[in-house]
Amino acid sequence: MVLQVTGLRKRFGRTLAVDGIDITVRKGSIFGFVGPNGAGKTTTLSMITGLLRPDAGTVVVDESDVWRHPSDAKRALGVLPDRMRLFDRLTGAQMLYYCAVLHGLDRETARRRTDDLSRTLALEGSLDRPVADYSIGMIKKVSLAAALIHSPRLLVLDEPFEAVDPVSTAQAIDLLRAYARAGGTVVLSSHNMDLVERVCDNVAIIVGGTILASGTLDDVRGGRSLEERFVDLAGGRSAVEGLEWLTTFSD
Repeated sequence: MVLQVTGLRKRFGRTLAVDGIDITVRKGSIFGFVGPNGAGKTTTLSMITGLLRPDAGTVVVDESDVWRHPSDAKRALGVLPDRMRLFDRLTGAQMLYYCAVLHGLDRETARRRTDDLSRTLALEGSLDRPVADYSIGMIKKVSLAAALIHSPRLLVLDEPFEAVDPVSTAQAIDLLRAYARAGGTVVLSSHNMDLVERVCDNVAIIVGGTILASGTLDDVRGGRSLEERFVDLAGGRSAVEGLEWLTTFSD
């Protein structure tokens, strides 16, 4: 097991954001974490990666407790959090080099890995520009490169393909598959059910801070598409009523 989450809980005032979540992720798998807006996905991933302290529960990454032995656990982690704040006055190349040396890589290795990741993620030609000039999609790609550059055992990615173009998404997916085949492990959240079905071999659906289904992709789908299963568990579709005024138009 690369990731073992047990009894994770988090409350914000009167709101119970995460209610006793248990997750087990095996080495070499790509685990999809899906749910509607406000379901607790980002809160859960933030606690898993040590960015947010839980009220209860444990998180073990590569045999190290994230809160009791944070340095050991975080050494094994690569993280792309939601709304990641970057050093936007640095160029993309400078930011990746900075991330690499923070993880203990020497200068030559940092530069070589920066070149490798820039080719794979189609960042060539953009790394000499300040991060402040990047589009949202470019920020996602350079953030993914930063998460990968120290070759972690576990990648935790919160909406990694949001606003990323289809060609770059396909290249990133190929990279993640190769990483998993080599023994790396990925946990990612996404609202794109088709992408999750294409990429992930295991999935969990979270609604209202509680996991309602978890297991292999086939087990969770139950003979239907992941989107159909997800919509059912999230409460189903609501009838569109009371919007007749939309057909009157403003003219």
